[in-house]
Amino acid sequence: MPVVLLAIGLLVFGAHLFKAVFKRTRVPDVLPFVLIGLLVGPGLGWVTPDHFGSVGGVFASIVLVVILFEGGLNLKIRDLSDSLGESARLTVLSFAASLLLSVWLGRTFLGLSWIEGLMLGSILGGTSSAVVIPMVKSLPLAEKTRTALFLESSLSDVLCIVVTLALAATATQAELEPGKMLGRIAATFLLAVAVGAAGGLAWSAILGRVHDLDNSTSTTPAFMLVVYGTAELLGYSGAIAALAFGVTLGNISDLPESLRRRFASFRPATVSGLEKRIYAEIVFLAKAFFFVYIGLQMKSSEPWLWAVALGATVLIYAARIPVVRLSFDAKTTRDDAAVAAALAPKGLAAAVLATVPLHAGFPHGGEIESVVHAVVLCSIVLTSALVFLLRSGGVRAAYGACFRGLAD
Repeated sequence: MPVVLLAIGLLVFGAHLFKAVFKRTRVPDVLPFVLIGLLVGPGLGWVTPDHFGSVGGVFASIVLVVILFEGGLNLKIRDLSDSLGESARLTVLSFAASLLLSVWLGRTFLGLSWIEGLMLGSILGGTSSAVVIPMVKSLPLAEKTRTALFLESSLSDVLCIVVTLALAATATQAELEPGKMLGRIAATFLLAVAVGAAGGLAWSAILGRVHDLDNSTSTTPAFMLVVYGTAELLGYSGAIAALAFGVTLGNISDLPESLRRRFASFRPATVSGLEKRIYAEIVFLAKAFFFVYIGLQMKSSEPWLWAVALGATVLIYAARIPVVRLSFDAKTTRDDAAVAAALAPKGLAAAVLATVPLHAGFPHGGEIESVVHAVVLCSIVLTSALVFLLRSGGVRAAYGACFRGLAD
C-alpha cells in the first residue's frame, strides 16, 4: 500500500512537471506517461492490466467521456458551425486514407483477407480524443482549426467502432451490407446528439436549484455519466452524447431572445467559472493516470510485426498531409495545417477494438491485435516528436512546402 500511494503522489507531481516541460519545449506531456506505463508494465512486469480487472476499463471510459464533456463546455456554437465542414471532410478523408493503406499493408505483409484488412483499417482510422483534445487546447492554433481537430477526434471514434463491429459481424453473416452500416453510423451519431442535447436542456432547467445545495459541484459530471449510460443502453454513442451534453450546457446562456420570450418559464443555468476550473483540474490529473494505463495495455510482439506497424504509422502520417490540404480552406495558415497533419495519434479506442477480430474468430486476429497495439505506441511517439520538431526550421519548412498556397 505505501508503494501505491507513493506512486500516485509522484504521478500527480509528474503531471505538473511534464505540463511545464510541454509549455517550454512542446514535448507533449502524454508521452512520458505512456513510457512510464510501458516501463512498469510490459518492461518490468510490476503492473499488468489484470491488476485493475474490470475497473481499468471503466476508469478509461470515464476519463474519455469527461475529457469530451469538459471540452464541449468550452466549445461555442459559432465555432462549431464554422468548423463543421472542415471536421467532416477531415474525419472522412483521414478514415478512408487509413482504411486503404491498411488494406494494402495487411494483404501484402500480413496475408490478411479483404475483411481482415478492412477491419485493420477501420480500427486505425480515427484519432485519439484523449491525446488530441488536451494538446490542441495548449497549442497556438486558430479557433477554427482547434475546433475542427477536436470534432474529428470525437467523430472518428463513432466511425471506428461502428465500422469495425459491422465488419466483425460478417464472421456470422453471408455478406457485408454497406447501406445498413451507413444508416447505423448516421443513427448512432444523430440520436446520440439528441440524447445529449436533451440531457443538457433538462439539466440546465434544474441546475439553478442544484447550485443551492451543499457540495453540488460533482452533480453535473454525475448527470453527464447518466446521459452517457442512457445513450449506450439505447445503442448509441455515449461519447458523442457526453460531448453534446457539454456543448448544450456551455451554450445554454446564448439562447436567442425570441426563444426566451416564448418559453418564459424555462430559466436555464450553466456551470460556473469555478466549476469549469475544477473540471479542468480533474481532466488534467485523470489524463496522467489514463496514459499510464495506455502504456500498460501495450503487448510485446514479433520484431517483424513492429516493422509493419512502424511502416503503417509512417504511411498514415504521410497520407495525412494531402488529407489536411483537401480538408481545410486557403485561409488556414501553414503552421495550423502542419499541426493538423501531425495530430493523428491512436489511443485507447484502437487498443480496445484491436481485440475484436480475434474474439470474432478471424484467423489473423492475433496479428491484427499486435500490429494495432504497436501502431498506438508508434503514433503517440511520432505525434510527440513532430509537435516538438515543428518549432525547428527544417521540419517547419518541409511542412510549409507541402502546404504551399495556404496563408502564411
